[in-house]
Amino acid sequence: MAATLDLDDMQGLITRGYGGLRWASFLMLSITDPAGARAALGQLTPRVTNGRAEPPETAVNLAFTSDGIRLLGLVAAGHEGFPEEFVSGMTDPNRSRLLGDTGENAPRYWRWGGPATPPVHALALLYARDEAGLGRLEAEVRHAALATGGLAEIVRLGTAELTEREPFGFRDGISQPLVEGLPKATAARTKGTAGDEVVKAGEFVLGYPNEYGLLTDRPLLPPPHDSAGLLPRVPGGPDADLGHNGTYLVFRQLQQDVDAFWNYLDAATRRPDGSGDPAARDALAARMVGRWPGGAPLVHAPLRDDPDRATDNDFGYFATDRDGLRCPLGAHVRRANPRDSLDPRPGSAASVAIGKRHRILRRGRAYADGGPEGERGLHFLCLNANISRQFEFIQHTWLNNPNFNGLYDSPDPLVAPRSHRRATFTEQARPLRTRRLDLPQFVSVRGGAYFFLPGLRALRYLCTATGEDGQR
Repeated sequence: MAATLDLDDMQGLITRGYGGLRWASFLMLSITDPAGARAALGQLTPRVTNGRAEPPETAVNLAFTSDGIRLLGLVAAGHEGFPEEFVSGMTDPNRSRLLGDTGENAPRYWRWGGPATPPVHALALLYARDEAGLGRLEAEVRHAALATGGLAEIVRLGTAELTEREPFGFRDGISQPLVEGLPKATAARTKGTAGDEVVKAGEFVLGYPNEYGLLTDRPLLPPPHDSAGLLPRVPGGPDADLGHNGTYLVFRQLQQDVDAFWNYLDAATRRPDGSGDPAARDALAARMVGRWPGGAPLVHAPLRDDPDRATDNDFGYFATDRDGLRCPLGAHVRRANPRDSLDPRPGSAASVAIGKRHRILRRGRAYADGGPEGERGLHFLCLNANISRQFEFIQHTWLNNPNFNGLYDSPDPLVAPRSHRRATFTEQARPLRTRRLDLPQFVSVRGGAYFFLPGLRALRYLCTATGEDGQR
């Protein structure tokens, strides 16, 4: 039986991507005075959007880094319940190696979130139906958060108007897990269209059972830290549950070298006489991604794009394409979500169950700076209850791994860093495979941080955080 989710206490970003709010911006904030910051955040908290209903005009969500939570008043006890990867942060040297943030992707080169940039303590995520509305919302939020002191704006990250395509030109947002207990999952199960996409709520929201049937570790506070009783209590115990209805937000600014991507494809598919072959170019792009630009998966449309399958997400790999003859074994979407193709027992429910423990909710927005020659990329945002088991596992073990699924020297062709050498992409075929050598790096990291996106009761608590003796 699905758990009953407390949507009124969840921030809205958990339950939806705000598809009707086509403009967004993200304000990175630094705490300059903790008492002033709590007061400013207290002014802003009533504007935060919950998960109950689709907001018609605007939405506001708030999240905090580990250092931000510490500065708001949770020094020791609060951090004992947060996972190590959140506390140490994305720029910890061990995490950088794990994520592939080395070489030109190293945090020392980042525009924000790195050791050479001002510290980021809080994040305001703003969404609006139109560009003018976003401008008004930003002005209101700045007035509430910055006018009284305590917070300083470090950087504003704007976005392009939301469309169904990401900067490389492919339909995006097709393969999203359905969260058990939310209306979309319930409706899909009723219609019989859910397939294997329904995932336990505890994989994305703290305080609910996950795919192991357990509660994911979350920050709990002894009673003296919540003498006002703002937080829910742990069933059967006195501790206050700071994590309930919260989640972890991974934010990475990814610059996409669109010209390099399509230039490589052009060069790799030229005819013997040197002329371009647009059809071959688009087919190779589709094989690298695993879907055609229009969205149809290669498993069901191996030879050409099929508009009727633009949002097709009901498929596995083992029974239809276990050898990668339709969708290459190293294609991006096959790595990011292997479905039923990996051990144990590929093609079985056990394989699907393993995959469900490594899903994320993507909430990213594309950006474009200036005109057609300006920088383009993705503000990658994802939500997960366990950063290490979900986002970091996908990044390290599936995307960056050169030996994924029996391959060799073949990290993800689209997003993986190239570090000390360029990469290979293999197209399985009979009688002979084709190996594409020396893939350049198409995506570079320009900033990043891990955030805690608290439930609304926890957010109100953080704005009035108390010390161990129960006093402010």
